[in-house]
Amino acid sequence: MDIDVQTLIFEFVGGLGIFLIGIKYMGEGLQRSAGDRLRDILDKTTSNPFLGVLAGIVVTILIQSSSGTTVLTVGLVNAGFMTLRQAIGVIMGANVGTTVTAFIIGIDLETYALPIIAVGCLLLFFFKNQKVQNVGQAIFGFGALFLGLRFMGEAMAPLEGVQAFQDLTLSMSENPILGVVIGTLFTIIVQSSSATIGILQGLFSEGAIELNAALPVLFGDNIGTTITALLASIGTTIAARRAALVHVTFNLLGTTVGLILLSVFTQYVIFLQSALNLNPEMTIAFAHGSFNLTNLIIQFPFIGALAWLVTKIIPGDDTVIEYKPKHLDPIFIQQSSALALDQAKAEIIRMGEYASKGLEETNLYLTTQNQKHSEMSMQVEGALNNLDRKITDYLIELSGESMTEMDSSKHTVLMDSVRDIERIGDHFENIIELIDYKISNKVDMTEQAQEDLNNMFDLTTLTVRQAIKALDNMDREEALAVVQKEDQIDRLERNYRKKHIIRMNEGLCSGSAGIVFVDIISNLERIGDHAANIAEAVLGE
Repeated sequence: MDIDVQTLIFEFVGGLGIFLIGIKYMGEGLQRSAGDRLRDILDKTTSNPFLGVLAGIVVTILIQSSSGTTVLTVGLVNAGFMTLRQAIGVIMGANVGTTVTAFIIGIDLETYALPIIAVGCLLLFFFKNQKVQNVGQAIFGFGALFLGLRFMGEAMAPLEGVQAFQDLTLSMSENPILGVVIGTLFTIIVQSSSATIGILQGLFSEGAIELNAALPVLFGDNIGTTITALLASIGTTIAARRAALVHVTFNLLGTTVGLILLSVFTQYVIFLQSALNLNPEMTIAFAHGSFNLTNLIIQFPFIGALAWLVTKIIPGDDTVIEYKPKHLDPIFIQQSSALALDQAKAEIIRMGEYASKGLEETNLYLTTQNQKHSEMSMQVEGALNNLDRKITDYLIELSGESMTEMDSSKHTVLMDSVRDIERIGDHFENIIELIDYKISNKVDMTEQAQEDLNNMFDLTTLTVRQAIKALDNMDREEALAVVQKEDQIDRLERNYRKKHIIRMNEGLCSGSAGIVFVDIISNLERIGDHAANIAEAVLGE
């Protein structure tokens, strides 16, 4: 049988491209239509593993990518929004959610691909309403998915008569591990398990591959999809790397069980195909769904064991900054304004302690240039931003309640203090960026400049700590000491700036080093100002 190889390759690669664009557009359209609140869905519904599984399924259906959900989960674990045990449930759910794409493909809509694309384009280009455009994008992606499948199907149809391909599928039937390897590698290459399953559905539909050869490829596809999460976990916290490893372990264990029970599973799929009168594409969809659901049911009771296993494989203490507030109980707002203020104050003190830690880690990054200190500082900065929003919302809600004059005064102090602590985070984030610039551009500083920076860092950190202590105890003496230290910081900043200009004039220091130095001490001086603002709020000024 003569095959036009060029046409086959062009149609297959082009069809795969259209399919991947379709998946991406459909996922983005659905995500935007849902209000882009995926992080909130994961954040609020992972209080127990079962809810985590449901959240994983829902989010994966919305973004049409199990890898995307897992990467999002790894990010949330890295940021301290989610514990490892909560993340395991979400990752398990993502594996089930991703099977929905295969069921969509199983509905034979290839004939209607072009009209569906036309409807999507109509909504995208002729309506200004953002919600309508989001729906249009999802519909356009839905149509493109089927158009891509049609091109891939037409390209793969002649493969049935190619001897080399027949030999390969025969080898996969006799050696299932080969099928797993092929499925894994192909999914790693195209970065989409849905695309691999779509191709498998096309081959099975054309009769180019037998069921007992297709199922190991399906198992391998589940392993290949974990590579994205592994890549996303590089350079993250220990907890985030463990979450990515859970994804790999979960799918490796599932594939191992699947291979052991391959003959039983094959008979089950044949029974389903016959009993439900399924078309070839839907047969593969049911096989995919059944396999992932069974894997979830088997491994769900062992979430604790999975967490223990990955903790042993990736040992070490993981210092995770908790983003979520610990003290803001809304019940106190209606019951007692005084108690609610105490709750808010406890959370602000915790936030202030984080700010001190972030400043210390920034100084360590400057002196050691170790990336882990930069990562910790940025984690703290993210936590400060989140706590700022939560505490401010809590205090605004509290302001609607009746308060005594004393409580009202305390409320004002707390509102001002939250803003100042959050701004401290912004300034040490600026310093992190300056240190990054210093490292990447190989900017050298003199020993004297480094010593001056360390002195100013030590004084600024001490001032911030003392300001938080003054706020905690509403201590006027501590607050006055903070104001005095802030004057010292101002004098140091002026003094060090002059000394650095002299060094530059003498040719001891480069222009770029001068800019970095002056910007760092300027940010430290501004941090001192915010510490003084907190002290002045305590003093009632």
